[in-house]
Amino acid sequence: MKKCITLVFVYCLGSLFLSFRIPTKEATAAKGIDFFKGTFQEALALAEKEQKYVFVEVYATWCGPCKQLKRTTFKDKEVGVYFNKNFINIAIDGETEEGDKILSRYNIRSYPTLLILDAKGRVLTRQTGFMKPYILINFGRRVVP
Repeated sequence: MKKCITLVFVYCLGSLFLSFRIPTKEATAAKGIDFFKGTFQEALALAEKEQKYVFVEVYATWCGPCKQLKRTTFKDKEVGVYFNKNFINIAIDGETEEGDKILSRYNIRSYPTLLILDAKGRVLTRQTGFMKPYILINFGRRVVP
């Protein structure tokens, strides 16, 4: 009986240990777009350093289509793989001080507005509104085939 209890304990302990794995790059990509946590200027600098373009989502916390993008499209595995490989991704709340500057600089009038910029901050393409995953990937392919 003691052997049985010991085996069950070891099995449970092993299962618990295996459940705490360090996520791999592939597992992270499967979670969708990885948005940069710094400022807009830092994102531009990183894009220049890594020789990538910048994907910008300008949103508002109260915006329905913005919430839908975050819940669905931005979490799509294929979208994450494509955008994380080719862009520095940043989401900017248009209702903040930094967001207000972005609204003025890029003449943004509605949410969500999606921009693809070069590392100097020049607009290469833009789109407004909700997009399904395959449409967002095609949007990115306007710049990076």
